[in-house]
Amino acid sequence: MKKMSRQEKSWILYDWANSVYSLVITTAIFPIYFKAAAKEAGLAGTTSTAYWGYANSFATLMVSILAPILGTIADYKGFKKRFFTFFFLLGITFTGMLAAVPTSQWILLLGCYMFALIGFAGANIFYDAFLIDVTTEDRMNRISTRGFALGYIGSTIPFIGCMALIILSQKGVIPLSVGVTSQISFAITALWWGLFTIPMLKNVEQHYFIERDPNPVVTSFKRLAYTFKNIRQYRTVFFFLLAYFFYIDGVDTIITMSTAYGTDLGISATNLIIILFVTQIVACPFALLYGKLSETFTGKKMLYVGIIIYIIICTYAYFIKTTLDFWILAMLVATSQGGIQALSRSYFAKLIPKESANEFFGFYNIFGKFAAIMGPVLVGVTTQLTGKTNAGVLSIIVLFIIGGFLLTRVPEGSSTSVTEPSQKPETL
Repeated sequence: MKKMSRQEKSWILYDWANSVYSLVITTAIFPIYFKAAAKEAGLAGTTSTAYWGYANSFATLMVSILAPILGTIADYKGFKKRFFTFFFLLGITFTGMLAAVPTSQWILLLGCYMFALIGFAGANIFYDAFLIDVTTEDRMNRISTRGFALGYIGSTIPFIGCMALIILSQKGVIPLSVGVTSQISFAITALWWGLFTIPMLKNVEQHYFIERDPNPVVTSFKRLAYTFKNIRQYRTVFFFLLAYFFYIDGVDTIITMSTAYGTDLGISATNLIIILFVTQIVACPFALLYGKLSETFTGKKMLYVGIIIYIIICTYAYFIKTTLDFWILAMLVATSQGGIQALSRSYFAKLIPKESANEFFGFYNIFGKFAAIMGPVLVGVTTQLTGKTNAGVLSIIVLFIIGGFLLTRVPEGSSTSVTEPSQKPETL
């Protein structure tokens, strides 16, 4: 961190800030809390797992619709940080509200979760796009992977406190129920996320932009339509987005559904929390390793490595039966989860025109988010049809295979290899 600029440090610190949401709300404590609330309401385990998948799909659909529109508007000077701030505040507000909703209101819990997810995912659109503003192209892989690595460590610090509260309540050491300590965990998550976002809000500014237009919204829709119509002419970007659409769907689905899957296997809540905690610790050095190896073998080759490991994960997941099996599965995920996401972000940032970064990251996120709709639905439908959650997880393997194949069509190179449509005006 000493060798980084203030802007790079502040940008990386947002990964430290918001990663606790991914761990506590998306992956670990809240899914268990929701499953318990749904069970109390009389829902079967496979049914609540399916509803969890549908809720994630609906929230990501909303973000997918907004991403390219807001991203195109945000390319104008001064808009990027405003949109980032709005979604960030939406996320921490509804994350905090999860602490106030009683367990008997499982539908309301899902509603607040969906709004929190929209805020989290929406802020990430503009956070990712800020990568081009805070560093140089030759440092993007390094800064992106260090962001993920720091995020893994940062998320574990409040998570340790949350986990300690829940375990102590289970053992009767403190006079609070598991439900109450879970709600306290949601409040801690919102507080941590908000506090460590302050440097990002204070120090990171938009350096690449289009000058404001008298009618920015109308012009943005025209620019968006033009880019969408001509997206195939951005050959490198187009093929990368197609590949990304499939393989990142598998990654996001495994992250989203892992805790529900472990619960259906009969793994205790305590074991799940410990496993997910250790996964965060192990993932940190592997994210850094991906960044280091990308400097020797290129980012594209390291993406292939991540895809192959995830194919192994999906295959192994079909056969797991014990807590030890789940431990092995989690450690396999830890080796590649951060690396494949971080290198995808930096690889894409090198391909796009910097002045239109928000517009292109809007497409990046719409491909990622629409893909994230398909995966959980695929798992949910397969689980309901077969009555077996492991069959749903196995179905994800096809996404990695297709994504890996399409990635072979992405030409090597950086932004200099992008074929841009001729005579594209800044304002139409």
